[in-house]
Amino acid sequence: MTAVPQERRIVTAIPGPKSQELQARRLATVAGGVGSVLPVFTARAGGGILEDVDGNRMIDFGSGIAVTSVGASAEAVVRRATAQLADFTHTCFMVTPYEGYVEVCEALAELTPGDHAKKSALFNSGAEAVENAVKIARSYTKRQAVVVFDHGYHGRTNLTMALTSKNMPYKQGFGPFAPEVYRVPVAYGYRWPTGAENCGPEAAAQAIDQITKQIGAENVAAIIIEPVLGEGGFIEPAKGFLPALVKFANDNGIVFVADEIQSGFCRTGQWFACEDEGIVPDLITTAKGIAGGLPLAAVTGRAEMMDSVHGGGLGGTYGGNPVACAGALGSIETMKELDLNAAAKKIESIMKARLTAIQEKYDIVGDIRGRGAMIAIELVKDPASKTPNPEAAGALAKACHAEGVLVLTCGTYGNVLRFLPPLVIGEDLLNEGLDVIEAAFAAL
Repeated sequence: MTAVPQERRIVTAIPGPKSQELQARRLATVAGGVGSVLPVFTARAGGGILEDVDGNRMIDFGSGIAVTSVGASAEAVVRRATAQLADFTHTCFMVTPYEGYVEVCEALAELTPGDHAKKSALFNSGAEAVENAVKIARSYTKRQAVVVFDHGYHGRTNLTMALTSKNMPYKQGFGPFAPEVYRVPVAYGYRWPTGAENCGPEAAAQAIDQITKQIGAENVAAIIIEPVLGEGGFIEPAKGFLPALVKFANDNGIVFVADEIQSGFCRTGQWFACEDEGIVPDLITTAKGIAGGLPLAAVTGRAEMMDSVHGGGLGGTYGGNPVACAGALGSIETMKELDLNAAAKKIESIMKARLTAIQEKYDIVGDIRGRGAMIAIELVKDPASKTPNPEAAGALAKACHAEGVLVLTCGTYGNVLRFLPPLVIGEDLLNEGLDVIEAAFAAL
């Protein structure tokens, strides 16, 4: 495995001729509903660089949507997964089990918040993890209602589309959706009518009031929230909001589920984002950053809750695939060895300083937010009205792509630029990527 040189290099237009050729083949056989941010075909990737088939090297501020936190070809992930591939690729854990699955569950019990007895079940994707968390909560509480939040994103399966807030592109035309799902306000400080400082307690009071009056606390199986909302715009719920919800859940026998699929595994500078306010969830869902790019997901939770489901009630053919489990153990090894929580905090200090300087120059930057290497800027028409500016987000992303920096957009209004660099990115590359972003603002 030769290392990818850690330098940005543009040798053709982006996308280049070979990517365009592949794109033509793709259009002939790949379903049109499967989109791509940028039709640049990857040849190899590692560290903070993606190299395409034309030889262009792009600085990666996306990490495959927060997946390749340890880099796209981390040594320990490749080593362990390769060794496992040589031994066996699959037996199905529900037919004949294997040690790797158990080791991943042991690691999750150690790393997730809280010192209570914990158990895990492994799956393939984040949506599957969330769906199974709902199954477990319903089994444990013998209740049906599930509470989610404005701007939340939980997946693309039928149940998780119902849980997801944003219609386009996730839900449009795909209904009817699963019943017994209720949406309440979230503490979105930047857009809270009475200001960010009142937002936490006020939003919590509103949410709890709606749950109590419209559903009845005694009917709620689970409250599910991302401790930092991902697809909805990297919204950090205002301080006090999450603790108030946890207390309400605990007081009413409701299972509190932290969806840490995008925010977990050192992404925010802590193993899990809910640790920031000392939140100990009953169940925690993980995926994305867990296995260095291999498909793996988990539900980890209080042993008595996890064990409330009858034997055979949880699982799936590929859940906890042995190669993916090996990748996860390599990924966790890398996170510990390189102290990627500290790396994420360092990325935050560099990015926030640079982005604040941009905000001081340009009125369209309404808000800078996020933690660790999960940072975003919300773009507005002007600071007073805070009218969302999705056009600016799109134009800036396009300008960055043309210069060889991969950035992603998000947000309910499509007006948020989000930055998810690999936690192993070099400081020089990080700053060079920020130079390109700054130049894109100047050009705009």
